[in-house]
Amino acid sequence: MKKVFLLLFLITTFSISAQEKKKDSVPKWKVHGKFTFLFNQANFTNWLSGGQDNVSGNATINYDFNYKNNKWNWDNKLITGYGLSHINDEGYRKTNDRFEYNSLLGLKSEGFWFFSFFTNFRTQYTRGFDYSKKPEVSISDFFSPAYLSFGPGILWKKSDDFRFNIAPATVRYTFVNDMFSGQYGVEEGRNTAFSLGFNFSGYYKFEAMENIELENILTLYSDYLDKPQNVDIDYQMNLFFKVNKYISMNITLHAIMDANASKKLQFREVFGAGLNYSFHKKVVYKIRYF
Repeated sequence: MKKVFLLLFLITTFSISAQEKKKDSVPKWKVHGKFTFLFNQANFTNWLSGGQDNVSGNATINYDFNYKNNKWNWDNKLITGYGLSHINDEGYRKTNDRFEYNSLLGLKSEGFWFFSFFTNFRTQYTRGFDYSKKPEVSISDFFSPAYLSFGPGILWKKSDDFRFNIAPATVRYTFVNDMFSGQYGVEEGRNTAFSLGFNFSGYYKFEAMENIELENILTLYSDYLDKPQNVDIDYQMNLFFKVNKYISMNITLHAIMDANASKKLQFREVFGAGLNYSFHKKVVYKIRYF
C-alpha cells in the first residue's frame, strides 16, 4: 500500500516535465516571500515594580514558489521559523520552532477548477519542553512528531492569493522517535502511524488597507479509520504592517486542535517589530525536449 501511494505521488508530481510534445515550451515561475527577524530586549536596575532581564529573537521565512504553464499550475509554500528567549535565572527557552512545506499541483478543468494533487509536510527542529512541570518534561523533538500528508483532489483557484483544495482520499503518516512511541496517535512500540481521511485546505491573502497585509491559512482533516468525528483543525493568521522596505510589524496567531497530540486547544501568538525583507521575482526560461 505504501509503495502504491508513493508511486502515485511521484508520477503526479513529475508528470509536469512531460506535459507537452512540443519541442519548445515557456514555463514561468513567480517567487515571492518575506524574511523577518524580530528582536526584543528588556533590562531592569533597581526597578521597584519588578521585572527580569530578558533577550529574545525570532526569525521567520515565508516564501511562495508558483509555477504556471498552459493548463498546469503548481503552488509551493515554505513556512519556517525559529526563536529563542533568554531570561535571567531561567536560561534559554524556545519561542518558535516550525518547518512546514506545502505543494499543490493542478491540471485545469473548467473555469477556476483544477484536478489536483497536494503534499504537506510539518515538523520542528529541536526538542520541546513543558516548563509548567518541575523538573521540565520533554514533549517533542526533531522529527517527533512529523506529519506527511498527500492525496488527489479538486482545486478551486481564483488567484495565487485565493484558493481552496478538497482531497477526500488523503493519506497521512505520523512519525515519532522511540522516546515518543505511544504518543501523537502512534501505537506503543511503533514509530509511524497511518491514516486515511478527508482533507480541506484553504488560503486567502489580501491587503486590508495600504501597507497592511493579512494572510489566512486553514486546514481541516478527518480520519476515516479512527474517530472521524474528531476533526483536526490548523489555522494560521499572519498580519504584516509595512513601515518601509526593511522595517515591519508582524502579528502571528496560530491555533491547532488535534486530539492525538493534545486534548486541549494549542495556541500561540507572536507580535513584534523588526527587520523585514521581501522578495519578488518572475522567472521565464525555455525547456527543450529531445
